[in-house]
Amino acid sequence: MTVSTLDTKAAEPAAQDPDARSPRREGRRDRPGDRHRSRTDGRVPLGRRFRRDRTLLLMTVPALLLVLVFNYIPILGNVVAFQDYDPYVSTNGVTAMLESPWVGLAQFERVFSDPSFWHAVENTFVLFLLQLVLFFPVPIALALLVNSVLRPRVRAVVQAVLYLPHFFSWVLVITVFQQILGGAGIIAQTLRLHGHEGFDLMTDPAIFKFLVTAEGIWKDAGWGVIVFLAALAAVNQDLYEAAAMDGAGRWRRMWHVTLPALRPVIALLLVLRVGDALTVGFEQLLLQRDAVGPGAAEVLDTFVWWTGLRSQDFSYAAAAGLIKGVVGLVLVLSANKVAHLMGEQGVYRK
Repeated sequence: MTVSTLDTKAAEPAAQDPDARSPRREGRRDRPGDRHRSRTDGRVPLGRRFRRDRTLLLMTVPALLLVLVFNYIPILGNVVAFQDYDPYVSTNGVTAMLESPWVGLAQFERVFSDPSFWHAVENTFVLFLLQLVLFFPVPIALALLVNSVLRPRVRAVVQAVLYLPHFFSWVLVITVFQQILGGAGIIAQTLRLHGHEGFDLMTDPAIFKFLVTAEGIWKDAGWGVIVFLAALAAVNQDLYEAAAMDGAGRWRRMWHVTLPALRPVIALLLVLRVGDALTVGFEQLLLQRDAVGPGAAEVLDTFVWWTGLRSQDFSYAAAAGLIKGVVGLVLVLSANKVAHLMGEQGVYRK
């Protein structure tokens, strides 16, 4: 079959012209913003990004203000840990800090030589270890259980029941436990009606740490399920089908597919939990401190509150709080380093 000379000449410019572009390329060239990206090596200019994301940035302003006012500005108050702070020197707290005498590290020496401080540290770490062993795995198990429910309505009801206690105040949570496990609670009254001796677990210092852990599990375990369910939703379902075709049962699929998908999230939350080791529930313990005594319920947070606000020894309490913050920072960095050694990202990358 022959091709005419006219057709050949007409086709040659299209084949040889380097400026010839396909309709798709022409559409990409005319798309707004490409000219700006080419000038910055593929990056959108900062001003253009601000205009594009101004709505999202405005939404974050209230949260940033709250963090600034309640988290960062109070850091300046740690200067009283190096002073003999007297709030009555002036009617203005800032002026009182400027006029209070400097004592250097004297407040820290008081803290380290105080047996009550070390007793609070001991209680804090014991509670942390109990919550790490007994509390931390519960949201993971609940997430796996909820994820195995196939009916959407049943899953929604289960999730609502699990999430609900998180919105209860600690006063209500402790009241519920008091009505069940207290000396006048349902269980104790039922035992007395049947001729047995009652009990009062809410005032028993020996089991108080386990009681606090149980209260925390009931209140917040369901809320922790949200993070793990989000991670499970991102798992490729083809992996489950491939594992099932290879003969893997439900437990094998959970071990080889589900848990590896949750591993990065578990590592991240574990690092954050270790960093929060010295904060084990201020309001929860303060409400029950009088019932079991400071020997069982005194932790670092209640110790700082009791010595700082009730005794008005502000410099001493600030020194104890600053020690707590520094130790927490060291724990976060150490746990994150361990996560890196295990091949996980942790809070931040290397």
